[in-house]
Amino acid sequence: MKVFSAILVYLALTIFVSFGQERYSFSFSNQSSYFVNYNRNNDFPIWLGAREIPQLNQSLFLGKDYSLDFEASANISASTGFEFSNYDIEYDGRIKPYRFWGRFSSNQFELRLGLQKINFGSASLLRPLMWFDQVDPRDPLQLTDGVWGILGRYYFLNNTNIWLWGLYGNDGPKTWEIGQTSKGTPEFGGRIQTPMPAGEIAVSFHHRNSNTQNLLYLPNVEDISENRIGIDGKWDLIVGLWFEAAVIHKGKDLGIFTNQNIATFGTDYTFGIGNGLYAAFEQLFFSMDKDLLEFANKKYFSAASLSYPLDIFNNLSAMVYYDWSNKNYYNFLNFQHSRDNVSFFIMAFWNPETFNLPQQNEASKLFAGRGMQLMVVYNY
Repeated sequence: MKVFSAILVYLALTIFVSFGQERYSFSFSNQSSYFVNYNRNNDFPIWLGAREIPQLNQSLFLGKDYSLDFEASANISASTGFEFSNYDIEYDGRIKPYRFWGRFSSNQFELRLGLQKINFGSASLLRPLMWFDQVDPRDPLQLTDGVWGILGRYYFLNNTNIWLWGLYGNDGPKTWEIGQTSKGTPEFGGRIQTPMPAGEIAVSFHHRNSNTQNLLYLPNVEDISENRIGIDGKWDLIVGLWFEAAVIHKGKDLGIFTNQNIATFGTDYTFGIGNGLYAAFEQLFFSMDKDLLEFANKKYFSAASLSYPLDIFNNLSAMVYYDWSNKNYYNFLNFQHSRDNVSFFIMAFWNPETFNLPQQNEASKLFAGRGMQLMVVYNY
C-alpha cells in the first residue's frame, strides 16, 4: 500500500507540472507547539516539549467538477524530562510521517489512497467506533496517527453516503483491538449512513485477521478472524441525543477475550446562561465475554463536558470521566486564549496514575497523575 501511495504521489506531481497555473493550487502550512508539563507523580516531574507539523497541499482541477489532490505532513517532536533531586534527564525525539495521501474526487465521490485519518461516529467523549484513530477530546492539538489504506466515499443527493475501505501494513493494535493485525493480511470494511427525521443513522463493518503474539495474558494464537459491527445515530431535538454501539467477535476461542460489546449513549445542550454554557454527557457500557452478547464482565464509564466562552478570545472548559469499576475520577480543566494565529492553553489535571481510558495518544500519557501543562500553538 505504501508503494502504491508513492506511485500515486509521483503521478499526481507529474500531472501538476504539466498543466497551466490557473488549474493548479499549492499551499504550505505549519503548526508549531511548545509545552511545559509539571506532573508530581512522574519519574520526571517536569517535561519540556516542542512539535512541528509542516503540511504541503497541492490540487489540480481537471474540469467537470473533478480534482486531484495531494497532502503530505510530518510529525516532528522533541521533549526532555527533568528530575532535579537526582539530577536525572531523559530525552525523546521522533520524526515520522503524519499524513501522506493522494485523492481523486468530484462533487459526490472521492477515492483517497495513502496514510490518512479515518474516523466516524456520533459520540465525542467515549467512542465505541474509535476504530482507526486515537483522538483524545482533551488534547488541544487533536493528534492522532493515521492508517495506511484506501478509502472510497460516495454521497447521494439525499445525503446518504457509503464508505468502503481497505487497510494494509499498519503496525500495532489500534483502539479497542486485542492482538496485532497479522502481517501480510489486508483489513477491509465499509459504512452506510442515511438521514432520518431530525437526525441520521449509520451501520459500519470491519474485518481483519489478528494474532496474540506478545500478549502476556493470552497464549500465542495465529490467524484469528475478527469481525466488527457498529451502529450509531444522532438526533437534534430539544436536546442533542446520540448513541454508538459495537460488537467485536473473534473467530477462535480466547476465553473472555473472544467477544467485546461496547455501547455509548449521550446528550448535549447549550444553556442560555451568559454567553452560552455548553454541556455534554456520555455513558459507556463495556464487556468482554466468552459468549456473544453475554454481558457477564461489565465495566462502566461516565463522562461530562462543560464549555463556556468568556468572550471571543477566551474560553473555559472542563471534562470529568468516572471509571465505575475502579472508582476513579479523571479531571481536566482548560483555559484557552486565542488571537489571530496563536493560541495559549493553561491546563490542569487530576487523574489516576494508571490510565485506563481508551484514548492512548501521546498527549494522554502526560495527563496521567496530577499536574498542569502550559502550551502555546502557532499556526501559519
